[in-house]
Parts: sequence; C-alpha cells; structure tokens
Amino acid sequence: MTDACPLPTPKSYDRYDAVSYTPYPQAIPRARRRVAQLAVAWGRPGAADDAALLASELCTNAVLHGCLRDRLFRVETSLRGNTLRIAVTDPRGERLPVARPSGADDQFGRGLLIVRALADRWAVERLTVGKAVWAELDTATRSN
Repeated sequence: MTDACPLPTPKSYDRYDAVSYTPYPQAIPRARRRVAQLAVAWGRPGAADDAALLASELCTNAVLHGCLRDRLFRVETSLRGNTLRIAVTDPRGERLPVARPSGADDQFGRGLLIVRALADRWAVERLTVGKAVWAELDTATRSN
C-alpha cells in the first residue's frame, strides 16, 4: 500500500466515468471491458490492456473481500493529463487489501502483486462508508 492521495472530484479530471455493479463475478468482465474501451476512446490505446487487467484485479478483490449482499461496488475511471486512474469502491472499509504470499498451487492471492507490478501508483483510501482502492497508469510511457 502506498501513501493515500485523496480521490479528486470528477470535475478535476479531463475525462471521467463511473458505473456501479452488482457484487457478482459476472460483473468483473463487464467492468474490465468498459475500462479498456474507455482507455481506447480517450486516446490511450497503449494503456488499455494494463487498465483492463488492473480493473479486473481490483473488481475481483471487491467482489471477494469487500462487498456485502445487495450492496453495489463502483468503478470510477478517469483521465487527467497522461494519468489514467481506475478506482474501485466497496462498502467494507474495515477489510483493507493486504498482499500475501501465495504458493504455486494457490488459486487466489496474486491480485495485489499484479496491481503492484502494473500500476505506476496505487493506494487504498478509507471513505466515510467503505473504501476505495485505486491504481494509476502513466499513459505517456505506454505506446499508443
């Protein structure tokens, strides 16, 4: 976990999108596709694959560890300059993500390692209700 930078308001972005999803596994590929499509539509096609993978990992963590029955999770995608941010909020602020070692046969446990490897920055922010886990990509360093 890095030092938390507060989530800017949507008006401080060049581009902004937010969608709430039901806390079920089938929402994860929908969110992943949307984030990738936004990266392309916003002129950052070189970041689309990494953004999609980050969205997938953050959404998976929200569904597995951060959601409550019948409470939505939210994916906010934004662009400010050359920074593409994917933020996933969920209602369980008491369950903060923690990277943990995983064995070769473990099915789970690598999500935050992937986030850490792909993202230029990432952090967890406690909210009044729940938390936001975000990751940023510097799109200027990715080929378009």
